[in-house]
Order: sequence, then C-alpha cells, then structure tokens
Amino acid sequence: MDNGLFAWEANAQFWDEKMGDESNTFHRELVRPHTEKLLNIKNGDFILDIACGNGNFSKRLADNGARVVAFDYSIKMIELAKARRKDVLNKVSFFVCDATDFDALMMLKQEKPFDKAVANMAVMDISDIHPLFKAVSLMLCKGGNFVFSMHHPCFEYPNNDYLTNCLYKGEAIAGQPVLHNYYHRTIEEIFNTAFQYGFVVDGFHEVPRKEHKFPVIMIISLRI
Repeated sequence: MDNGLFAWEANAQFWDEKMGDESNTFHRELVRPHTEKLLNIKNGDFILDIACGNGNFSKRLADNGARVVAFDYSIKMIELAKARRKDVLNKVSFFVCDATDFDALMMLKQEKPFDKAVANMAVMDISDIHPLFKAVSLMLCKGGNFVFSMHHPCFEYPNNDYLTNCLYKGEAIAGQPVLHNYYHRTIEEIFNTAFQYGFVVDGFHEVPRKEHKFPVIMIISLRI
C-alpha cells in the first residue's frame, strides 16, 4: 500500500464521522454553492463524481435528478459511502479507483458518455493529474464540463515558493489520524494540463473565508 492510500484508509472512518450526512461547514458554505452553479445540474444528467469520499455530494447530485458514477481511491471510504448512502444506490454506483491510473479510470466508462464530471477538493491530493484529465476528456460528451475545486495555489503553498511544484503533508480536517499528501502546482501547470487534453476554461471562482480578504480555494469549470 503506498503512503497516499495508507493515509486515506487510516482517515476514512474519522472523515466519514466529521463529514456526516450533510458535509462540514467549509464544504457547504465555500465549495458547494459555486460548484453547483457551474455544474448546473439538470434532471437526467449523467455525472462522474471523482474522489467522492463518503458520498455526500453524490447524493446531492442524485437528489437533483442525476445518475451518478462515483469513485474514490480508498476502499474503506467506498464501503462507508455505500453504507451511508443506501437510499440512493439505485441512482449512484460507487467504485474503488486510482485517479492516477488511466486504464483503471477508463474502466469506469459506461454505455453513454458522461454529461458532467466533478471533483470536490481533490485535485491537490492527486500525485499526477494527467491521467485523470485525459480520461475525463475522453469520457465526457461533446460540450460536457468538468468542475473541480481545490486549494488556491497562489495563497496555499509551502516553503514560501509558489513557482516550484512539490509534495507536502497537510491536514484537511483538524484532528485527522494521519497527515496526507498535498501536491502543490502552479495555476499555469493546471491550466496547461487542461488545455493539453482539449479543455477550455469556461468558469472560474475564487472563494474566501468570510473573515478573509483573499481566496482560500478556487473552483474551475472546464469544457470539452
């Protein structure tokens, strides 16, 4: 088991308990509003939920009329998601998948293309985003969009060095059992990765905490 997977397996139960059925305040107030606006969920949408955690957002998608394929790297997290979200298993299919494994990602391909894809606060947790962006570009329908939120790299970076990509350890929820990996990338690298696989940027939000005058996260919509 690699160190990244070990951390998420170790944190899964704690994460599920802290996020509960409705997710935490950070997700509800900072991540969710702009993400849902950019996704523009419609009845009948077919959506890929990337790094779905305990399935809270998958349920919101299903409750808004979408059919969902959701995956996470952590086996334990998917077990918890299936247990917590038993009421929507007719609309949400949960899978274990490594977001850095292109071939594994393509195994999630269904009989029809996805209309939309979403990744809530996960891109900065993924060691190599090229396989994910490539796979999503191939699995989306023409005109489909990929919405993802992440730490704003201009304001959240280690070593007083924005320009150098690096791995560092961090804590997403105070008190989690194990620190997990974060991967700092410049906005230039993130956008150029998207452009490499045929995406264009068609939506962008920078979101501060209420008490701050600078953004802590950014939320991006890519369209293929």
